[in-house]
Amino acid sequence: QVQLVESGGGLVQAGGSLRLSCAASGNIVSINVMGWYRQAPGKQRELVASITHGGRTIYADSIQGRFTISRDNAKNTVYLQMNSLKPEDTAVYYCNTDGYRGSYQWFSSWGQGTQVTVSS
Repeated sequence: QVQLVESGGGLVQAGGSLRLSCAASGNIVSINVMGWYRQAPGKQRELVASITHGGRTIYADSIQGRFTISRDNAKNTVYLQMNSLKPEDTAVYYCNTDGYRGSYQWFSSWGQGTQVTVSS
């Protein structure tokens, strides 16, 4: 089993900043991609940003230049620094990781989600 624990969500005014963290634990040999997704009420879950073990990143167009994803491979932790937040960034943010846990078993795990609310 692989568990993901997220933290850092909350309520912030437009223009403010938040930093999300997601720590993976359990039976892990290696983690390939770590990413953040979000789901706003009435909308589908969408990719916000992802980062590979080697540091290659992908960002959604809507957050380009405002959010930064990073990871600490030694701690199996991924971060999302969110600056210049807008009301449309309001959503539940989910962490996702893909990796290998040995014995020819791979995993893809989701966190429980953390609410981010941006007031205007």
